[in-house]
Amino acid sequence: MAAKYTHLFSPVKIGTVEVPNRIAMMPMGVFSPRLMNVKTGAYTKDGADYYIERAKGGTGLIITGLVPIIPMPAMNPVNYPEEYVREMRYLMDGVHKHGSKIFVQLTAMTGRAAHLDNENDWKQLPAPAPIQNVWDPSIKNRGITKEEIRQYIENFATAAYLVKLAGGDGVEIHAVHEGYLLDQFAIGFYNKRDDEYGGSLENRLRFAKEIVEAIKEKCGKGFPVSVRYSVRSYVKDFNRGALPGEKFKEMGRDLEEGIAAAKLLEEYGYDMLNCDNGSYDSWFWPHPPVYMPKACNLTDVAEVKRAVHIPVICAGRFDNPELADRAIESGKTDLMGMGRPLLADPELGKKFREGRLEDVRPCIACHQGCLSRIFQGKDISCAVNPACGREKSYAITHADTKKKVLVIGGGLGGMEAARVCALRGHQVDLYEKTDQLGGVFVAAAAPDFKGEDRQLLEWYKKQMKDLSVNVYLNTEAEESAIQGYDEIFVATGARERRLDTPGFDSTNVTYAVDALLCTEVEGEQILIVGGGLTGCEIAYMLAKSGKKVTIVEKTETILNAFGLSAANYNMLMELLDYYHVRVIKNAAVEKYENNVATVIETEKNYPNIANRAKRMFALGPQGMEVKHEIPADHIVVSVGYLPEQSLYEKIKGEHVHLIGDAKQPSNIMDAIWAAYEAVLRL
Repeated sequence: MAAKYTHLFSPVKIGTVEVPNRIAMMPMGVFSPRLMNVKTGAYTKDGADYYIERAKGGTGLIITGLVPIIPMPAMNPVNYPEEYVREMRYLMDGVHKHGSKIFVQLTAMTGRAAHLDNENDWKQLPAPAPIQNVWDPSIKNRGITKEEIRQYIENFATAAYLVKLAGGDGVEIHAVHEGYLLDQFAIGFYNKRDDEYGGSLENRLRFAKEIVEAIKEKCGKGFPVSVRYSVRSYVKDFNRGALPGEKFKEMGRDLEEGIAAAKLLEEYGYDMLNCDNGSYDSWFWPHPPVYMPKACNLTDVAEVKRAVHIPVICAGRFDNPELADRAIESGKTDLMGMGRPLLADPELGKKFREGRLEDVRPCIACHQGCLSRIFQGKDISCAVNPACGREKSYAITHADTKKKVLVIGGGLGGMEAARVCALRGHQVDLYEKTDQLGGVFVAAAAPDFKGEDRQLLEWYKKQMKDLSVNVYLNTEAEESAIQGYDEIFVATGARERRLDTPGFDSTNVTYAVDALLCTEVEGEQILIVGGGLTGCEIAYMLAKSGKKVTIVEKTETILNAFGLSAANYNMLMELLDYYHVRVIKNAAVEKYENNVATVIETEKNYPNIANRAKRMFALGPQGMEVKHEIPADHIVVSVGYLPEQSLYEKIKGEHVHLIGDAKQPSNIMDAIWAAYEAVLRL
């Protein structure tokens, strides 16, 4: 079949290597012991299968997650050369079997972006010069020595040579990108050295220059070397990133310097620029959340493409093949870079080629299954694809015994259970008491920035149809109607938690689901009760429309949701600040009358920024109550959910399975994963 997108599916040369199409898998880290040999830095069979599955699905170029080359005993190929080469051949052969090419990403690690879990981290992971740490600004990372720089360069060259021996097609240097060590060298805001590695742009790029020169000398000039590269930093200050369209003074690399640096990197011998934007101080640019516009980096990458002659990749929420095809045709980029979308659906390449966009399982930009799990020390995976990273052990296989299955509830958990049951060969009936599938996810997907959520909902509906699941809408499961089924999945979801606060029976008070589904929340002054993820997203949605919004949260922090990535958290916090959303913590609404909410805040004895007394007197362990009278034309209550288990309690038994929010209200990932795993156990 001829490819639908002719430019996207044309070959491209990176140095001497020809890649069969222009879809590139961006580095998505594999660090857990099950997926990476933590001694050698080589991928285990499970880790290799994760990449091979994406090559099998039609991805032209696989770029692996980072592999450290710094002098340390673990995960360093340089320490175990023969073992590394031997172990990596399974990955190389597997990718090549499907006609794809593979580059291994080598890293000088994090510098000031080191996560300081113990006091030795800052000693082991130096910055260009002493500078405050990203995650704990009270600590300074030390400066790297010239002797260490020389050792890093030697290790880069040695590791690249090992990749070549193992059959790799090239390497990528990590990274003049995202505020990692080489990027810290390249940016004057971070690099305060006064020797030949600091000062001018050429000096700040000297480290990156010497790395590519050493690799070319050891591996030959024909061995391709890519560099992961951020065009612009979007940094307002330490730990402060700029939002799209925001007017600000760039403290990092601006576009002018970004283009100049790109030209120098080409001159130094790099064969490709793998481009995005951002830094650890603006982490939502290199890891764009759902709030970030699609193809958020394409405009800046196009400027770089016009300035250089080597291939350029554009990454960053860039998952539309039609846009990618046009961008390649018009010379804005050479390759389409995707990370998380390929985790959600490893067959993207094939589906794009065949024009089957409605069959693509979309990435919802939540980071919960990928980035968050990595920082929890877990295997990389995907919220909407539980088999990601477990391609063999979590594969959906045909059941030995065909069963008649009833799924009660058509939310995401219910539809995932029905989908996997059908794929395993079972006969499936799905009862949904309302007139549409989706459950509370319909409301969650309503904001204008949740387009991928709506795509996921449509994908599930199509799966129900394509897999011949018998869907019965407006049908409530009665005890008498469930006879004759071998297995029953109860996915009845959850109901919103209600408050008995005086005045909350007013027509001016709505709960989160209704607020999300309503096209208009009337009034200009809005009070949000509950500072969880949903409450904060509603606050952002309303503030963006021009309303004056206040969040009241009973605990000491907002956005306190387990698994919420720092990229998503930081951007949403910046958005709340940008749209002047007021946040009152340790507070509750006492009453609401005459369009005024009485809010009682408990102010505790928090210290000031200098860690000294904030008040003239101590408040004591119970704190001091402060009363606020806040005008509120409308109140939106978002205080969580309670599981709906009434039917389950009536019918529970050995073959009745409680799943999703009906078991424990949580998030999309938990609902999908629980359903998937429950069906695999049948």
